[in-house]
Amino acid sequence: MNRRRLAVWGDPIGHSRSPELHAAAYAVLGLDWEYGRRQVGAEGFNDAVEALDDTWRGLSLTMPLKEEAHRYAATRDAHAELTGAVNTLLLSETPAGFNTDVGGIVDALEDAGIREIGTARILGAGATAASALVALADLGATRVEVAARRPERAAGLVGIGERRGVVVTPRPLDEVEGAVDLTVATLPSGTVLPPESAARLAQGGGTLFDAAYAPWPSALAAAWGAAPVVSGLGMLLHQAVRQIRIFLHGDPFSPLPDEEAVLAAMRATL
Repeated sequence: MNRRRLAVWGDPIGHSRSPELHAAAYAVLGLDWEYGRRQVGAEGFNDAVEALDDTWRGLSLTMPLKEEAHRYAATRDAHAELTGAVNTLLLSETPAGFNTDVGGIVDALEDAGIREIGTARILGAGATAASALVALADLGATRVEVAARRPERAAGLVGIGERRGVVVTPRPLDEVEGAVDLTVATLPSGTVLPPESAARLAQGGGTLFDAAYAPWPSALAAAWGAAPVVSGLGMLLHQAVRQIRIFLHGDPFSPLPDEEAVLAAMRATL
């Protein structure tokens, strides 16, 4: 049977722009594929996947399902193994898991003219923070501070840093220290920090890359001051390109036919 159905799953999911991005790409590619959205929580993830029939080609996963998808996948790419997070499942008898967020962050930062980083700060310690850390390592970062409400959750990030040669220092969100080149916010969409906390983070925080994009500007972006701010829409765009490569070729690095036209059509939806 033809596998032509795809969707993005998460909780919440109503804000997702992925259906528009994917529909634009499939129109350019001439593919008669369906891409929808569904609210699925972590507890119901396995049962929901097992209920899919063989008309399903793949899934995009967002919060809080990236760790669940990592556990479910029979095989995983290098970025998924390193981060413990899967945001793309290619469905078959042996579902394959991929993490395209890492490459999406790198490309989004490069679009903003950031191709090399020395020091950085990550806000949050979840699955997206792990992807951000690997992306920062790919861009040359050597020291990364992780600021989180529960800094003990950053233990896994310390381990990832050790494997990538990055010194990771966890701190409480209200106890950040020093100036950095870049701040990457991986806090849930809609997070509003106390004004004094936002001001402390902005002071010496360098450029802000906020993985959130709905609502935009985020509360943190609005409080960032004169330093440059980059929204998460670029990450969303570029990670989706890699997802579509996977859904078409099974390989996140194999370019799409006429990829420039596909990228332009996707960008026009944002």
